[in-house]
Amino acid sequence: MIDVVGGQITIDDIDISKVPLLTLRRRIAIIPQDPVIFCGTIRFNLDPENIYTDNELWDALEVAQLKDRVIAMDNKLGTLVTEDGDNFSAGQKQLFCLARAFLLKPTILIMDEATASIDFETDVILQKVVASAFADKTVLTIAHRISTILDSDFVMVLSDGQIIEWDTPHNLLKTKDSMFASMVNETI
Repeated sequence: MIDVVGGQITIDDIDISKVPLLTLRRRIAIIPQDPVIFCGTIRFNLDPENIYTDNELWDALEVAQLKDRVIAMDNKLGTLVTEDGDNFSAGQKQLFCLARAFLLKPTILIMDEATASIDFETDVILQKVVASAFADKTVLTIAHRISTILDSDFVMVLSDGQIIEWDTPHNLLKTKDSMFASMVNETI
């Protein structure tokens, strides 16, 4: 997340360019398409500022379905993550990003094609965890995989940067000339 250089983004009628960047980064978590994981320990990857307790780290790992995997490692939270996280699968790296987001307790979670490069089983885990752990948060899901958003409260369909549809998935599926309905029907 960087300073806004053009256009305007407002959240709850607040122009985010007026919010200090550090404050914004603490209130919005992003789980990107390509998971970001650093050289260092698992602890450092979850908590680079060293502000959470071990119990909070273990709770986050449990939520992200990684606790058993980390417990099985010799150094547990002290296990070294190799360059680019090569000692973990793409799905596991994505789940570490989810655990980091859970620790942050953001107001808004942005999932930017978060499931595009992971297997179906991990996708299902990620969706279930997000649905339960972030149930009281705003979750913005950017997705090309339709199954990822079918359980969303609302769907926004964009074309050439313009909103062309905005409604519940159920209502959009009932509308015969809906772009969303045609995309769902193409995947069936």
